[in-house]
Amino acid sequence: LEISSLSENDILVLRLDLTDRSSHEAATNSVLKHFGKIDVLVNNGGRSQRSLFVDTNLDVYNAIIELNYLGTISLTKYVLNHMIQRKKGKIVTVSSVMGIMGAPLATGYCASKHALQGFFNSLRTELTDYPEISIIQICPGPVQSQIIQNVFTENLAKSIENSGDQSHKMPTDRCARLTLVSVANDVKEAWISDHPYLAVCYLWQYAPTWAWWLMNRMGKRRIQNFKSGIVSVQSAPR
Repeated sequence: LEISSLSENDILVLRLDLTDRSSHEAATNSVLKHFGKIDVLVNNGGRSQRSLFVDTNLDVYNAIIELNYLGTISLTKYVLNHMIQRKKGKIVTVSSVMGIMGAPLATGYCASKHALQGFFNSLRTELTDYPEISIIQICPGPVQSQIIQNVFTENLAKSIENSGDQSHKMPTDRCARLTLVSVANDVKEAWISDHPYLAVCYLWQYAPTWAWWLMNRMGKRRIQNFKSGIVSVQSAPR
């Protein structure tokens, strides 16, 4: 569909807070009232993390789970009810390669993405009576975005000061294109990453002992860089 052919009735923008789960049913109903149906849900809300577990307050972990996991499955629940009535639809969730492997400085983020992987893999098995409802998980590696600027740190009141160079990461438009290709082809799980990160995914999947050894070596260097201030934190504006 050409963008120029869209009218105002073809577009509806709603403000949505994933952590305000009581609003998700009304938001779903607003979309249904406007369009009459929901063909695709793309769960793409979340925040990452940069902090050591021993330094991190537990309320940070609570906030990560509330946003990345519970907020996502809450919205999914209301949209899925509609898709079951239609017996058709696609639920696309942007997980992460961190849902497949573990990494230092991201214990809470990895946990939330592992939770999404487990949830949607299990949900898929509950929908065998609805073959036209697709559960699709997208697992990007490093992608150029503002995710680093908005990461959780050891304290909810702190943010990252230096997000670092992003030139080595996959361009955003390429990740978006590969995501769309995956959705169009009903790929159950897509790893969208460049090497060497993609190679580490395969290693973690098929040779975990080697992956643990490699991650320990890489992780030690990453933690040293973090402690030396290559990634530092500052108080966030209120």
